[in-house]
Amino acid sequence: MTYTCFDVTIENNIAHIVLNRPEKRNAMIAEFWTELPEIIRDIDSGAKARVIVISSTGPVFSAGIDISMLSGDIAGSKDKNDAHYGAHFYDNGVKPLQDSFSAIEACRIPVIAAIQGGCYGGGVDLITACDMRYGTADSFITIYEINVGMTADVGTFPRILNHMPEGVVRELAYTGRQMRAAECKTRGLFNDVYADYKAMLDGVMAIAAEISTKPPLAIYGSKRIITYARDHDTQDTLDNIAVWNMSMLIPGEIMEAFQAKAQKRNGRFYDLPKLKKR
Repeated sequence: MTYTCFDVTIENNIAHIVLNRPEKRNAMIAEFWTELPEIIRDIDSGAKARVIVISSTGPVFSAGIDISMLSGDIAGSKDKNDAHYGAHFYDNGVKPLQDSFSAIEACRIPVIAAIQGGCYGGGVDLITACDMRYGTADSFITIYEINVGMTADVGTFPRILNHMPEGVVRELAYTGRQMRAAECKTRGLFNDVYADYKAMLDGVMAIAAEISTKPPLAIYGSKRIITYARDHDTQDTLDNIAVWNMSMLIPGEIMEAFQAKAQKRNGRFYDLPKLKKR
């Protein structure tokens, strides 16, 4: 299928989603927000891959939300005195954008972000929704919204606080300064930093390949429980993982994992079940 904002390939159980508008600094136009969750959900529901990698093209990972969307009134009401302006903005403006990135977090499959160059505003919303983040040495993030008189509202704040101290997040949010790759790694936002784009993509694909050899259901369980643990206390999470394994554990896959290790081969594991279309 052809998309306006993305190129998508699937090979060796790895889906590669590439932002493909470098001439526009991969700014997030209206099509971006419908295409990305559609792609993610299609891969997930069809169990078409075991890992998803999101990368980009050109000197900038993403310039964030395209300014034409803001000037073109994404909220559906140009009159700020309209009694229903707030409802328009919530239902037709920010909520669909939030849901686009929440699709990444809700996906049963691990999603890895590979970031080159600048990652502005909405780009930070995107990468913080991913499971892991890797950058080139020249990459940086900036919570840019403050520089255009906005408060970041598509997902950065509730997610980035899971990776960096509150004081650091406040500094980034209040100043809009750039945080370079080395600091992103030191602060815990980036898993690793690579010298250049090729080295990063090679490294990320090697990590994705390793993940793709593991039991998909166990990976799904790990992703789900890690997210659950982030948002709940220890006892709630212990109860949840006990119920999860009671319901989902496949003894045969445990045996296969042991046999594969002993025989020095990749395990032969079940793919995730396909989801019914809603």
